[in-house]
Amino acid sequence: MKWTEKLLKKIGDLIQIILNWMVILSVLVSKRSLKILQIPFIISGKITNFFRDVSRVLGETFTALFICAIGDLIAGILLSGMTNTLEMLPGLLVLIPGAIGMRGNIFGALGSRLGSNLHIGTLTPELKKSPILNQNIISAMILTIIMSIFLAFAAKGFCILLGFESISLVDFTVISVLGGIFSGALLLPATILISIKSYENGWDPDNVTTPLIAASGDLFTIPSILLAVQILLWVKNGYTESILFVIFIIIGIMGFIYGVKSGSHLKKIIVHSTPALFLASLFGTTAGTILNGSFSTILGNPSILALVPLFSGESGDLVSILGARLSSGLHIGSIESSLRPTEGALRNFAIIIILAIIIYPLIGILAYFGSLAMGLETVGLAKMVFISTSAGLMLTPIMLLIAFYLNTISYRKGLDPDNIVIPLSTSITDPVANTFLMLMVLFTLGLAF
Repeated sequence: MKWTEKLLKKIGDLIQIILNWMVILSVLVSKRSLKILQIPFIISGKITNFFRDVSRVLGETFTALFICAIGDLIAGILLSGMTNTLEMLPGLLVLIPGAIGMRGNIFGALGSRLGSNLHIGTLTPELKKSPILNQNIISAMILTIIMSIFLAFAAKGFCILLGFESISLVDFTVISVLGGIFSGALLLPATILISIKSYENGWDPDNVTTPLIAASGDLFTIPSILLAVQILLWVKNGYTESILFVIFIIIGIMGFIYGVKSGSHLKKIIVHSTPALFLASLFGTTAGTILNGSFSTILGNPSILALVPLFSGESGDLVSILGARLSSGLHIGSIESSLRPTEGALRNFAIIIILAIIIYPLIGILAYFGSLAMGLETVGLAKMVFISTSAGLMLTPIMLLIAFYLNTISYRKGLDPDNIVIPLSTSITDPVANTFLMLMVLFTLGLAF
């Protein structure tokens, strides 16, 4: 009997151990199951909170980007109507993207500085005379002349380097500087107006002001270049053209000397902006060489020219919005100056990705119907949307990295992002954007043939 009792006791102990383990396992499984079941609710909550937090940002930025897209579309239609001019003046296409980008860079930075001064109280919405206001306006004028001259030399240099047929250096300079003067005369009051209205209406300049000024630059630059070309044709092959060239060079040199020897604020703007704008102009001219290299394809499909300012303009706007938001976040401490994106940076990445998914198909649609309305030969709605969307989504991750690392590195170096980050980020984006766009054009039209 004793062995039976011992056996039953051992069996009972074993059963109790098994039951205890089953209880522990059941509790563990239940906990894990609860956590797994909570995942969709947690994700849903995070998504809901994300959209609730950034709904205003998305609303402001999309509205600004849509307005910019209309301006870029008009610029694109005007550019697509320039095919005869571009054939008559070979190499001019190399200059145009740099000229468009340069206006947005100079006056976008001006708008950013004016907005900052309005917020800290060194300027008033009435814009009463003050050294700060005067020096900001003078800086824009000096930089416009200097960078227009540099763009002309860069465009001619790239044409020689790559063996493109091109107009003379004098022709490039006269067109570039006259175009800069004409567009600057329109952009200066427009920038001041946009800066004041954004301040008075409480718009976030990171989301609204910079892209609107950039779009104004796109819109005003093409007509200004057309007017400059017309003046060049009137004075070409005469003494007047050479005299204008010499006058522009002298004004550029004297303007730079005056800038670096004047008040501390003006000197800071000129000294900080000039190297960044030189680099930006080189990137912009690189974008022009990419387009010029595909000129025969563009001539056969003029609607592609309507898409070019739209695509590069909206890409520049997206990267400038991201750059401005990251810069603000770094300054107020909501984003860490880490070389690895933190939560604050990733949140801003998500905003740009959402906007890109919406904007790139939209600009393909706008380019198609804009070209159709102007009677231009088009590549078809489906192909236009495919080209724009695929090129845009390829470009988006690169834009995120460009804006993030430029902001982080410049912040660590103590540089002013108003003068550096936005010009460089938009200008680095331009050649990459045009490269992807032309690759997708060739790929898509290659499939068609």
